[in-house]
Amino acid sequence: MAICKKMPQLLRMCDNYCTFAAAKGSQIARPLPKNMRRKIKPYLDQQGRALPFPWLINTMLMLVGGTQTARLKFWSRRPKHAAEKTLRDILTISRNTVYGQEHHFDRILSATTTEDFFRLYRLYVPVNDSFETLRPYVERHKQGEEDILFPGKPDMYATTSGTTSEPKWIPMTHKYLKDVYGKMSHVWTWNFVKYRNRLFGGHLFTTVGKECEGYAPDGTVFGSVSGVLVRDIPAVIKKHYTAPACVMSIPDYAARNYTLMRLALQHRDVTLWATANPSTILELLRTLDEYKEEMIKDIELGTICDDFDIPFEIRDELDAYVCPKPERAAELRQILAEKGKLEPKDFWPWLQYLSTWKCGNTKIYMDKYMDQFNWDKTFYQELGYIATECRFGFSLDETNESVLFPHFHYYEFVEESELDNPHKHFLQIYELEQGKRYCAYVTTYSGLFRYNMNDLVEVGGKYYNTPTVHMISKVNGIVSMTGEKLYEPQFLDAVHKAEDETGIKTKFFVGFADVNESKYHFYYEFEDEDINQEEAEAFTKVVDTKLQQINLEYESKRQSFRLNDPETHILLSNAYARFKAACLKDGFRDGQFKFNLLMQDEKRRTKFNLIQRFENVFEQMGQGILNVANNIDNRQRARAKRRNERKQGRAAKAKK
Repeated sequence: MAICKKMPQLLRMCDNYCTFAAAKGSQIARPLPKNMRRKIKPYLDQQGRALPFPWLINTMLMLVGGTQTARLKFWSRRPKHAAEKTLRDILTISRNTVYGQEHHFDRILSATTTEDFFRLYRLYVPVNDSFETLRPYVERHKQGEEDILFPGKPDMYATTSGTTSEPKWIPMTHKYLKDVYGKMSHVWTWNFVKYRNRLFGGHLFTTVGKECEGYAPDGTVFGSVSGVLVRDIPAVIKKHYTAPACVMSIPDYAARNYTLMRLALQHRDVTLWATANPSTILELLRTLDEYKEEMIKDIELGTICDDFDIPFEIRDELDAYVCPKPERAAELRQILAEKGKLEPKDFWPWLQYLSTWKCGNTKIYMDKYMDQFNWDKTFYQELGYIATECRFGFSLDETNESVLFPHFHYYEFVEESELDNPHKHFLQIYELEQGKRYCAYVTTYSGLFRYNMNDLVEVGGKYYNTPTVHMISKVNGIVSMTGEKLYEPQFLDAVHKAEDETGIKTKFFVGFADVNESKYHFYYEFEDEDINQEEAEAFTKVVDTKLQQINLEYESKRQSFRLNDPETHILLSNAYARFKAACLKDGFRDGQFKFNLLMQDEKRRTKFNLIQRFENVFEQMGQGILNVANNIDNRQRARAKRRNERKQGRAAKAKK
């Protein structure tokens, strides 16, 4: 505890040292004394140059993260004790609130045994299967009332946009942000250094949300928790980031991606690439491939392309992050000339860590960039079980398993086989069995009580005596129109098997349930853009056959004609990017795209209808729909034209 209290002073000392070192012309990251150097294996790039060892930052992280890791180990050995202690603490804090009095927190706390305590909690506090049951309490907080779900008011709200309902406003209390979220971040950061101790010898490439997106009626800010954490990190660590947080405030999606990638590409020593959703990695790499010449030119001149719509105030702030780097530009041109393309394994030879989601439906995106990294040098790690509502845990080893923090949240679980049972049997964290799947419920310090995360997780192992889990899918990724109970992983498996059998490869696919017509709609973006409707329908027949082999209930419903033949749709190129761009305009944030690939959602299906490819569009839909579907392509062509004009202008000036 004493160490934690002194951390602000220690970090300031560290920052002062960095300033002094820079003034003397030395590197911030200095090697260890000679008698310790032999213990550390040098990390070399292709030219045999060693990445410096950041001993000072690592020491600070060890003090902070090591302390919190020790606490995690202590409580992970005692999950039953941790569960009771955590729940008692949450209820004690909130016992005099409106919610606490309505649900008899005092009576629950009067229990003298652990079993009675958990029983009374289940008796008096109802399950919140959706945010809507908590929304009236949150609305009172938004209007300025105090002591509703928790003492006082929240420090901020984390918002998440819904497709069929109003956005969720997840309150974030001071205790949750500082004592839970912040301390979990310390463990996460220390874990990086534990596996790659030269991480802070280079630059860090991360994408986070916007810290401030607006204000509640009472003036409380709402935005991204990750953005707030990046804002508040010590300056000694913030100096290592490739881009300032303001980049995420760029309204234009294409301009934001270009700026993020251009600022990161100028650094040869990027050691960490961390982002929640792997689709973001794919999009940034596609942006690089499309605009590589412009980025190299910008790096050479120390500019950011004027073709992109970036607010002037943000451009002014970015001036401190760019300067002419002709040597780096020459290096990138050489890589491009030799390899014909730019890939992370070539332009970031010291990349030590890639951290992102690897579980659930993310494999569809991961497969697209796996060959662009050098996995002998780069540690590829699951980011962890993280959601807007709750930061459950992180992966702390080479597996995809997330370590749950039993002393920061109170967890309950329902076994998969009981999801349809109106009288569900709730299990404690220490009652879970390896290999089984459960739906997760959570109680937090931020006013979520017995909140249904709607996540299906599987227990893969143990961290001491506490189960570790990995994400399978959203529970609403299970679609059942006629009792078929079709799971999202089954749909993914069927498509991949169809690819293997037919030789037809997809870039992206998504399935929708149509209750009115009792059939599924399958949308595909194929790698071969010449695939016609007849070939696509043949592919769907194979998918349908594979689904019947995988899911017996689906087979039964298809054979009995309770489910009609699935309908096939071909998407335009870059379908996911088009869809995401449309959703961002509707208020979504990048980090919210834990996108289901199988769902029942008419609003989303309508969006995909507008980006599908019609072969006889004039007869079928009319010119108006065609214009809507091709709108993004037109904007891209306009941007390309402006870029060419600028190139010609620069060439003309050079001749003069």
